[in-house]
Amino acid sequence: MNISSLRRAQRAPAPGPVPPPVSSSVPLPVPSSSAAAKQRDAFFDNAKYLAIVLVAMGHSWEPLRDGSRAASALYMFVYAFHMPAFILISGYFSRNFDFRADRLKRLLSGVVVPYVIFESVYSLLKGWAGDDPSYPISLLDPWYLTWFLIALFVWRVATPVWRIVRHPVPLSLAIAALASCSPDIGDDLDLQRVLQFLPFFVAGLHMRPEHFRMVRRREVRMVALPVAAAALVFAYWAVPRMNAGWFYHRDSAQEMGAPWWSGIVMTFALFGCSMVLTACFFAWVPGRTMWFTALGAGTLYGYLLHGLLIKGSHFAGWYEPSWLHTPAGAIVVTVIAAVVVTALCSPLVQRMLRFAMEPRMEWAFRSASASASASASSSGSGSEAGAAAAAAGSGAAVAGSGPGAVVARSAAMPPRAVVPAQATRPPG
Repeated sequence: MNISSLRRAQRAPAPGPVPPPVSSSVPLPVPSSSAAAKQRDAFFDNAKYLAIVLVAMGHSWEPLRDGSRAASALYMFVYAFHMPAFILISGYFSRNFDFRADRLKRLLSGVVVPYVIFESVYSLLKGWAGDDPSYPISLLDPWYLTWFLIALFVWRVATPVWRIVRHPVPLSLAIAALASCSPDIGDDLDLQRVLQFLPFFVAGLHMRPEHFRMVRRREVRMVALPVAAAALVFAYWAVPRMNAGWFYHRDSAQEMGAPWWSGIVMTFALFGCSMVLTACFFAWVPGRTMWFTALGAGTLYGYLLHGLLIKGSHFAGWYEPSWLHTPAGAIVVTVIAAVVVTALCSPLVQRMLRFAMEPRMEWAFRSASASASASASSSGSGSEAGAAAAAAGSGAAVAGSGPGAVVARSAAMPPRAVVPAQATRPPG
């Protein structure tokens, strides 16, 4: 070694202490519930709230249609897109649904349980207030609004299939068209509606955020106004010429007194019309936080609860006064419907009725550790199963006990970070 090399070695700083290795057994931070709440998109909450207001107003106009062509035109116009918009958003938020345990639990507690409760309540209301004491409680024959819950269950369970098939929207349209000319489907589970509204859910499954940004551009908003106005004028023209039952998607063509082929034609025509009007609706939904944005999380409350008031008002004869059937009366009814459904979506109502709409049912489900143990015990047989259970008892560690928790590797294997899987909730 020469002298210059020796001098450079003397000037070099001494190596610092080596940092200790990061333990991979420490769980990674999990986003808090408040952070998850901030991730809600104001546009979709606004769209859901405005859609449910249109649903309530449409139901309030139903008794006013007799003798009023204008009320019938508004009714037909709104019915052309309010439920398609609601269903499309439901499909969009079901894109990631699979048969993971936490998502299945959420489906059962957030869809099936409310269906059982409200189908029973609606049936009791019809029997008691509707002077029909013999009306049965039948979970196979949804009455009034509860069809949407059973439809949502069927659509969501079938989501993995619609994610892998080729040409899903044309295929769902073909199924809807065949259903519209098949009167033998019957009323069980309201399958006509389930199948005829299916294309809107499938379309939502395959939409991406850029699609919603596209319809919210300024030029689309400008086009949306004349298109919606033209649709309203057409609805006014069509009132005496068209059966509004087509917009319910509840019956086959033959059941409405039309030839079978008209069901196929109307399926494609109404799908195109509804998608255009839904795009016009989305074009004018505000994307920023509004005073009603928080109410978008409670739209299912407003949907199921307002139907009780609508049917109760029918049974009580509240629509009998003649002044309600004037333009001023129709405006009063519209305002009352909007105010009532807004109140029913409020956080106060959500807290009061969460036990029925979003019940915590931990008691009804097996914990993640119990499910993992059951899977491990069923995978082996005889002495091999016993050895596997003994090994798991001596070295395995369970990361948490809630849904989606991950069972850590055995102590004999290199430790790895445990990241709890996040549960996804269906839209409010």
